[in-house]
Amino acid sequence: MTKPLIRPIRPADEPEWRRLWRSYLEFYETTVPEAVYRESFARLLSDAPETFHGRIAEMDGRPCGLVHYLFHAHMWRIEPVCYLQDLYVDSEARGTGLGRALIEAVYAEADAAGAPAVYWLTQDFNHTARRLYDRIGVLTPFIRYNRPS
Repeated sequence: MTKPLIRPIRPADEPEWRRLWRSYLEFYETTVPEAVYRESFARLLSDAPETFHGRIAEMDGRPCGLVHYLFHAHMWRIEPVCYLQDLYVDSEARGTGLGRALIEAVYAEADAAGAPAVYWLTQDFNHTARRLYDRIGVLTPFIRYNRPS
């Protein structure tokens, strides 16, 4: 197995991106309508700085992971912060360092954008990913609330 390639998402990636993101959404037991797939992919291809960015991870030329992230203003900082929203690696590629490589790619993009803070959320039952997150990030005491449906 070769070293992973982490690169920006390109228009030709749409079928593989859909496959990866669908698998990510299935892990979290959710789905989104077709319009959300179309709009989300369009955002990832946009050059607008205020929208989402994405990277694809390839191993041996095959897409097997993705990450989506966003820069935004923060009331406690002058510089922007980076929110890593989605991270997914195919089950057969887990344990290869691909998840770490995707997070480190976001760290590098944040550094280049002058955004020293990068944060993300996960569910407490995501034990496999949390083993990586405990090594590459710092667990905070914050508790998240959502508006009721």
